[in-house]
Amino acid sequence: MHRTLIVDVKKALAPCDDLTICGWIKTRRDCRGFSFLEINDGSCLSNLQCLVDEGTPAHEALGQAQNGTSLAVRGALVASPGKGQQWEVHAREITLFGLADPEKYPLQKKRHSDEFLRSIAHLRARTNKYGAIFRIRSQAAFAIHAFFRERHFAYVHTPILTGSDCEGAGEMFHVSARTADQHNDFFSRPCQLTVSGQLEAESLACALGRVYTFGPTFRAEDSRTPRHAAEFWMIEPEMAFADLTDIMQLAEDFLKSVIGSVLETSAEDLELLDKFVDKGLLARLKGYASKTPFAHLEYSQCVDILQQSGKKFVYPVAFGTDLQTEHERFLAEEYCRGPLIITNYPRSIKPFYMRDNDDGKTVAAMDVLVPGIGEIIGGSQREERLDVLEDKMQALGNTSADYWWYLDLRRFGSVPHAGFGLGFERLLMLLTGAGNIRDVLPFPRTPGSLDF
Repeated sequence: MHRTLIVDVKKALAPCDDLTICGWIKTRRDCRGFSFLEINDGSCLSNLQCLVDEGTPAHEALGQAQNGTSLAVRGALVASPGKGQQWEVHAREITLFGLADPEKYPLQKKRHSDEFLRSIAHLRARTNKYGAIFRIRSQAAFAIHAFFRERHFAYVHTPILTGSDCEGAGEMFHVSARTADQHNDFFSRPCQLTVSGQLEAESLACALGRVYTFGPTFRAEDSRTPRHAAEFWMIEPEMAFADLTDIMQLAEDFLKSVIGSVLETSAEDLELLDKFVDKGLLARLKGYASKTPFAHLEYSQCVDILQQSGKKFVYPVAFGTDLQTEHERFLAEEYCRGPLIITNYPRSIKPFYMRDNDDGKTVAAMDVLVPGIGEIIGGSQREERLDVLEDKMQALGNTSADYWWYLDLRRFGSVPHAGFGLGFERLLMLLTGAGNIRDVLPFPRTPGSLDF
């Protein structure tokens, strides 16, 4: 069946005597002598109006089909006399594919709560809001690949099954094929789902120069906050012959580029979200895309600012404690009023692979914070000195035997290198104004939720 997408109909320059549109009925309105259908095929936010005259074979084929019914409409594309639309279709033939019982179809002609729509995640993409969010998700993914391709990064695939804990937090899903005895299982050793592809990406960067990963990661953390999920996607670039300054600039350029691309490609969807989900979204994104440069603060400065702010935080602030979401949001939203890069965190609160600074107390780490979310990017210069890395691993209880290959990178042609990790879903929360990570994941995996 040769069909025309509604997104392409919007670009039509002239009427057409014969075209076919497929989609789902969004609304039906019956008048004397004809019926109006609003049809959407998911290719864009806009519906296409179809006029079906009574007494024609098309109207007979339409029958009592209502909201949710899937169909094909063949007819003529003509100029529309209605406001807000350039074209409409005058139907000659209608083919029904699947009816939707109007008494049972969950998506009624009213606004539904996000909580209810999460319970029918298999259908919620048919709503205007979630159709817009998931189209933006697609556009953002393409923008990410374009950004790295233009800068000569190689796209690499790192393992999902792993025997190492990159973050050292132990919050990993364990995988078993046959038996509870992991040492006699499929891999003859404990196996987990990855929380990060960073360590493997470092290996590839030390051969290919510039690489990035973009794939699923998993964290077995029983966190029920609006910012956490058990399965999420990560973007992790790694650069050889690079330091902290290089990776900070890359992170800033990355955010500006992806935001700018989505503003260009998803204007209609963003306008909907700006109107109904997060008023001020468009203006905020435009500001981020043009803000040059992002604000920069060192961790120690942030501690001083928070202590002198006069704000009463749930979690006390002191040098050597990790910044909590409430601290991050205050810094981004109230102090800097925009994106902020924080550098030089205490050595004691960061993973073993981050490079020690000369002061012996801090590491060459950086986080990018944005209003409404807090941390969106975390990265560092990696420790390239073998003796320092071995000492840090021993102090933290990491077994060198499990990381022999990672240490080899420091034995054979070690180079300064740096990278960062970005949670794709947190980026999507920034781009869409969604307040909950569950609403930018088509099928969210959170504690107690494994439906769909």
